[in-house]
Amino acid sequence: MKHIFKEGKSLKGPTFLLLHGTGGSENDLLPLAEIMDPDANILSVRGSVSENGMARFFKRLAEGVFDEEDLILRTKELYEFLDEAAEEYGFDRNYVIAVGYSNGANIAGSLLFHYQDVLNGAILHHPMVPIRNIDLPDLAGVKVLITAGQNDPMVKVQEIKELESILTSNGAEVYLHWENNGHQLAGTEVEAAKDWYQKNIV
Repeated sequence: MKHIFKEGKSLKGPTFLLLHGTGGSENDLLPLAEIMDPDANILSVRGSVSENGMARFFKRLAEGVFDEEDLILRTKELYEFLDEAAEEYGFDRNYVIAVGYSNGANIAGSLLFHYQDVLNGAILHHPMVPIRNIDLPDLAGVKVLITAGQNDPMVKVQEIKELESILTSNGAEVYLHWENNGHQLAGTEVEAAKDWYQKNIV
């Protein structure tokens, strides 16, 4: 997978897995990581699916309608890539925090839905429920921040609450941060993520 790895202060420290939104690249979320923790390692990945020239992490059938078969396949690919990257670069595989926006948040959520102990924590900006009607692994000890817009035309408030409920009922510690904005990623969300990360992860 096309990616950037930047070694931080210590390979034993936290590693951010950065996952961009539709049409983005592996460079998009680098400024967010710098704001949240300039000492962290960074593994920033570009989605390998192209939708009309826009990079995504998995296919969709329509806006808000995921190709679940492809989602499962791409989630497995990302999971295996994480293992390979940890071996190649030497970062602590058990200290990975996903930071995803929109499509990137959805693939991060899918990692949590499908694999035990895949992430130490996750910051999901404007996510959706990645897949329904599956048994989730035990997420005890996994800390998740969800940031969302109350006026988001793409992700309804009820969907965010459903995602929170699914994660919580499977043991995750979930914190919700609401904005009065739409689907765009606001600077106040980044500051909220930094605050949550400093209190809960480091």
